[in-house]
Amino acid sequence: MSTQSETQAVAQTAKATARYVRVTPMKARRVVDLVRGRSVGDALDILRFAPQSASEPVAKVVASAAANAENNLDLDPRTLVVSAAYVDEGPTFKRYQPRAQGRAFRIRKRTSHITIEVQSVPGQGNGRGRRKGAQ
Repeated sequence: MSTQSETQAVAQTAKATARYVRVTPMKARRVVDLVRGRSVGDALDILRFAPQSASEPVAKVVASAAANAENNLDLDPRTLVVSAAYVDEGPTFKRYQPRAQGRAFRIRKRTSHITIEVQSVPGQGNGRGRRKGAQ
């Protein structure tokens, strides 16, 4: 019986992945570290004003994961928290830059796979205190 209660207590997670994003994984990890563990609303606010260029694709993946949770799992979008966020390295495009005396230098154009998982946390539902008087 304890296994049934444990399986019911497991929170549902929704996931979204953006593959082959033309951002280096090291730069994307800096941005992903800003939003890991935060609510989806706070994460999108942080990403909207972050100066890094990697914040735009990360924001799209966070919004997609939230939409997946809302549409596929019927979770309340106000209770969603970024439970896992990681960036894997994708394939690297190799290009060559001509240099002096007939030499060629290799240029590596790196790509990333950005994965975001969100899950519903019941205590997050008040939305920064905006709706206290409404209920």
